Amino acid sequence: MEFLECATLPAVLEALDRGGVDVCVLDGETAPAGGMGVCRQIKDEIFRCPPVLLLIGRPQDAWLATWSRADAAVTLPVEPVEFADALAALLRSRDCVNA
Repeated sequence: MEFLECATLPAVLEALDRGGVDVCVLDGETAPAGGMGVCRQIKDEIFRCPPVLLLIGRPQDAWLATWSRADAAVTLPVEPVEFADALAALLRSRDCVNA
């Protein structure tokens, strides 16, 4: 497994344009380009966009994750088992679609 960290929206878009990304984990609490807005943008602009796991600040923000078209969301601070389960589910669903 390989991890790619991007600090800016242009870096995320460039990485997705290159391909080979199986799942994105976006922080919904970042600024200036928050993960929710980035998620919505890549879902609109990237052909066959990989699944997105969105990190949200509060459970009440789940509706915003839905608005952003995230495939899954977990709250901050990250609970390791919940995060791993959500990420694994997205990777498994991606494998099923690509098989």
